[in-house]
Amino acid sequence: MPRLVVESPIGPFALVEEDEAIVAIDWGGASAGAPTRLLVEAKRQLGAYFTGKRQRFDLPVQPRGAASDLKVWHAMADIPFGGTKTYGELAKMLELTPLFVGQACGRNPVPILLPCHRVVSATGLGGFSAPGGVEWKRRLLLHEGALLL
Repeated sequence: MPRLVVESPIGPFALVEEDEAIVAIDWGGASAGAPTRLLVEAKRQLGAYFTGKRQRFDLPVQPRGAASDLKVWHAMADIPFGGTKTYGELAKMLELTPLFVGQACGRNPVPILLPCHRVVSATGLGGFSAPGGVEWKRRLLLHEGALLL
């Protein structure tokens, strides 16, 4: 599978493509294979996102997971730039438990593009699966204006 590293303000990560779709983001991963048009375009869109010039992505994203995980990931994709929902709000909307929603967020193979950082606890930020943990989530939410200090 082709992979392309993106340097970002929250650290490097590799975009992974399979069957002409982005299927994963690997934190700190390495590039592999020749960069495809899709990977180059995804890197361009992410660069625009991190410089404040893009709020939505126009990329084919195909995460692999159980049907219930996909349900959560699709709902996350509907949370707009600068917005948040709590684990409980998504759980109620999807008829799942808040714990399951949190676990599905942790299993999200395409963070940022499927914005699990926009799903927060009712009492704080909750968790984040990136190497920088909650600090990276906080930085993404600050970047989007969803978290003000």
